[in-house]
Amino acid sequence: MSLYEASFRVKHECPYREISERHPDLTIREWYLSDCQVLEITSPETPTDDLLSEIDGLGTILHRSIDESGLHVVTQSCLCSLEGSIIDRFEEYNCLYQPPTIHRQGWEHYTVIAFDEADVRELIRNLEADRNIDVLSKTAIAEQAIPHSMLAPVDRLFEGLTDRQRAALRLALESGYYEQPRKTSLRDLADRTAVARSTYEEHLRKAENKLLTNAGEFLRLVTATGTGDPLDVDRSGAPEQSAD
Repeated sequence: MSLYEASFRVKHECPYREISERHPDLTIREWYLSDCQVLEITSPETPTDDLLSEIDGLGTILHRSIDESGLHVVTQSCLCSLEGSIIDRFEEYNCLYQPPTIHRQGWEHYTVIAFDEADVRELIRNLEADRNIDVLSKTAIAEQAIPHSMLAPVDRLFEGLTDRQRAALRLALESGYYEQPRKTSLRDLADRTAVARSTYEEHLRKAENKLLTNAGEFLRLVTATGTGDPLDVDRSGAPEQSAD
């Protein structure tokens, strides 16, 4: 099975893109976390006072350095609503967004990965309807490992888990419950908590289920580029025929 990677750049109203247009030496990398945006802003040139003032208005400064190598700033701001955003469109067309978004010289640069080349074509056609878009590359990825940049965001993996479910999972992991052979039992784990065994087990099983469900799309990516199924699984859904 092949994967398809598409890289493109677009122009539309966005404060980060507009800053990069006013300051061509600037590069802005943007990550979406569960409740905030993190920006890494770099430039090989000494920043002007106007640029520093604009950066101060983007959010909370977590780090700032200016030296012979240029400017390096990391900021954090509240996550703006993504409703109707380009990220939503990626999901609508079964394309997995590969962060970060890069803003450079007045363009926003995106990379997505899909299982079907037709999904990539339809996504690009949709974006062309209301954005200035320039497709940089479309490449089939086959028989090779997923790039290191395709790491699953931690908040995505643990999305939907309650505090108790995360606590139950952490206790089991740190106590050796998932080692072979197991170093503890559900009863022993529950005895270390203030809840009944049945309650603890319910928290743990729900945490496991949600974690594996969240990781599913990344598991598909990791296994999609293999040369065969090492378990030789019949995925057609048809029952196996017994030999006469």
